[in-house]
Amino acid sequence: MKLKGKIAVVTGASRGIGRGIAEVLAEEGADVVVNYVSNPEEAEKTARIVRDKGRRAVTIQGDVSKRVDVEAMFDRMEKDLGPADILINNAGIETIVPFLELTDDQWTHLVDINLRGPWLCSQVFCRRAIAAGRKGAIVHIGSIQAAKVLPGRTHYAPTKLGLEALTRNMSAEVTPMGIRVNCVHPGYIETDMTTWIRSVPGARDTVLAQISMARSGECREIGTAVAFFASEEASYLTGQSIHVDGGWAGK
Repeated sequence: MKLKGKIAVVTGASRGIGRGIAEVLAEEGADVVVNYVSNPEEAEKTARIVRDKGRRAVTIQGDVSKRVDVEAMFDRMEKDLGPADILINNAGIETIVPFLELTDDQWTHLVDINLRGPWLCSQVFCRRAIAAGRKGAIVHIGSIQAAKVLPGRTHYAPTKLGLEALTRNMSAEVTPMGIRVNCVHPGYIETDMTTWIRSVPGARDTVLAQISMARSGECREIGTAVAFFASEEASYLTGQSIHVDGGWAGK
């Protein structure tokens, strides 16, 4: 188990890709903080999956865009499990709004969660780790939309491409202090966030035709890539962004 004895925070882990990441991290030996914002029942389901793998898990509610919530999450984690070794910035939202109809509030809300959230969680994680002389690993979860244009995403896509810049610049500053930073861009994964593809007649077939592997991905496949980046097997990798998308970005 390449993460044996590690403690990982997974934001937005109550469902979908976050749950898949938490499951794989637990299989690789990590204890997991399951962060959620509004659904404690689903967060507890993720925690049970982690515990069923023989690892410890706690669920902690918190809005990643609010510093007070993030500080409280890390305080609670350190009390219940111990200090974090791994941070997975998975929490995010997606809405589909035409550019000319996008409101100030819609822009601000999405950007706060998708971009401010990873920055804020990472800053809190790094400050605590560096002060304690601990090493660590951070993995941001982006999106295929960092590379592909889809209608109605003029607020969403920039946040995911912005994670690449955040990854590179954070890495330049904190890797010399022992913290590696990388980014994983999932492709078409069938989760709650991609129901729009399945709800539009013919849309799923159109998307699959653009993917070299001609299939959607599984949440666990994102988890596997994340676990690799978080482990010492990736000890010489930092500041990198990779698309785990079955070949979609390259077509």
